[in-house]
Amino acid sequence: MRMTQGVHRAARLRGDVTATVYGNRRRIWREVADRIARLAAGLKSLGLDPGDRVMIIAQNSDLYIEAMYAIWWAGAVLVPGNYRWSAGEHLFAIEDCGARTILLGHDYLPLADLLRKTMPEVTIIALDAALEETAGMATSEQLITDNGAVPDVCGRGDALCALFYTGGTTGRSKGVMLSHENLMFSFFAVQATVPLPPDPIFLHLPPMFHVGGAGAVIANTLFAGTHVILPAFSPAALVQTIERERISAALIVPTMFQMLREHLADHPCDLSSMKLVRYGTAPISENLLRHAIAIFPNASFMQGYGQTELAPIATILEPRFHGRDGNLLLRSAGRAALGVDVKITRPDGTNCGHGEVGEIRVRSPGRMIGYWNQPELTAETIVDGWVRTGDAGHMDENGFLFIVDRLKDMIVSGGENIFSSEVENALSSHADVAECAVIGVPDERWGERVHAIVRLKPGGSADEHSLVAHSRTLIASYKCPRTIEFRQEPLPLSPQGKILKAELRKPFWEGRTRLVG
Repeated sequence: MRMTQGVHRAARLRGDVTATVYGNRRRIWREVADRIARLAAGLKSLGLDPGDRVMIIAQNSDLYIEAMYAIWWAGAVLVPGNYRWSAGEHLFAIEDCGARTILLGHDYLPLADLLRKTMPEVTIIALDAALEETAGMATSEQLITDNGAVPDVCGRGDALCALFYTGGTTGRSKGVMLSHENLMFSFFAVQATVPLPPDPIFLHLPPMFHVGGAGAVIANTLFAGTHVILPAFSPAALVQTIERERISAALIVPTMFQMLREHLADHPCDLSSMKLVRYGTAPISENLLRHAIAIFPNASFMQGYGQTELAPIATILEPRFHGRDGNLLLRSAGRAALGVDVKITRPDGTNCGHGEVGEIRVRSPGRMIGYWNQPELTAETIVDGWVRTGDAGHMDENGFLFIVDRLKDMIVSGGENIFSSEVENALSSHADVAECAVIGVPDERWGERVHAIVRLKPGGSADEHSLVAHSRTLIASYKCPRTIEFRQEPLPLSPQGKILKAELRKPFWEGRTRLVG
């Protein structure tokens, strides 16, 4: 199994079908396959060898997809760079993985000057830019124009396929090594349970530097589907694109559901073409999920839980468990995907009983090779073949997994363990709350106290007293917020749509040697 199989299949079986849509630019599969082979030739002409690491720093586009597959076609390793990193974080990742070829999107060309000064040996290629902005560097279009197609020498099997950097919210980024088999396993595990619609027209929303976003590209290519990429996200652009392109499938992060809900209240659109909505990458409240299901009346819903180290799938909540008339399983992350084992363990490694909260551990053919150049961390994370996820959860007698929190997000107040997601679910069910985050902050008496940061919906009038009173009707009083901070601006998010709790905690814990009470 190798990553480029989907390109060959799409060009052979659906060569005249639209492959990519980006703004006004459309290309068919036969053309895209040829461009990929030519770009691979161009990369090789600049000295790229099989096994070399190649980093892409760019926002989602049709050219990003072509670059992904050209890197694999040339036998090299894809390293998707997080375009939201600082320059220093980019330099760290480039040096850490030893990338000597960098493809820069238009918005990141200023990074080229810094790279020339600090890493003169690096080859820089402009992925999408005007000629006057590309002095001293090749462009992907030039490489495609100037080179003929070369044979596909993509790696396969257990060979290193991609290096995804993760962990930016918790400390130094670490490179997760995934093989061709890892990524292909996740594709088959998902498709065996919830396949894409026939001849899918897939809308890409999450960043392609995230394994979920890249996995969506891989899956839709293997289905020879049409990739539709938004140049820039907005609720209006999203619904207009769904309506215009007759989108049939998408991967949507929870924060987008909330924005869609607010937009559609005043701007109704025809979203009937949507047949499958996959969601994940960040927690979602049961209340918001019910609203999301109502937004897409003809769509089946599928939740995927996992992490980069699992390529990324671990569990799936199938469409049949998303009952529109109410279903407690909406709170669940589903059951182990085909070929995956999931268990809940205590701190000593013994297995938890049904309903007992512990650490989620996963064993899967999608399990990463390891962390790049970090054997000790790899050994800490993979224990007896099981990946320690760092997530807390419990499992019922039917194998349904319920995510409680990140273990690091557990608040210990007065000796009681409080999981922030439970408090967030209570707060978010209030009609006036648009979004919220719950963190532990220092407290001289309790060690930590529960602190909520809340953004109200436009026109919302809830105050601290009413929100605490509402929470007490849903959860134990000791779990309710002791203090609430109201904000006007949206809460800070990672590229995967997760609230950056480390950023929210920082002002409260600055100057302290311990980050918990």
